[in-house]
Amino acid sequence: MRKPKIEKTSDAIDILHRRYVRGDAGKLAALESIRADNAVARKIYDLRTKAGLTQRELAKMVKTSASAICRLEGADYEGHSLAMFNRIAEALDRRVEIRFVPTRHGGERPVLV
Repeated sequence: MRKPKIEKTSDAIDILHRRYVRGDAGKLAALESIRADNAVARKIYDLRTKAGLTQRELAKMVKTSASAICRLEGADYEGHSLAMFNRIAEALDRRVEIRFVPTRHGGERPVLV
């Protein structure tokens, strides 16, 4: 049986994805987790900077340390809490919304045993 022909690309991200991630369920799951952490960090950073606040100023408003805000804005931070999101949202006159969306691999339902 012949392998399906893969379209050539010069896109470095696509090349790396093909080489190291595609077809590996564990790596795909890890990549999704990393992307989610990065999206949260980016959102907090964007909200803070649009409000014209430094990390120290936001920290004071939510009664935490500037280093805690720095960690929250780090793409590799995994200790997010809904309580902290709510404190940040309140300080920035926002509210937190949580959505559950289908995964990229089709949203198949897990089999319960």
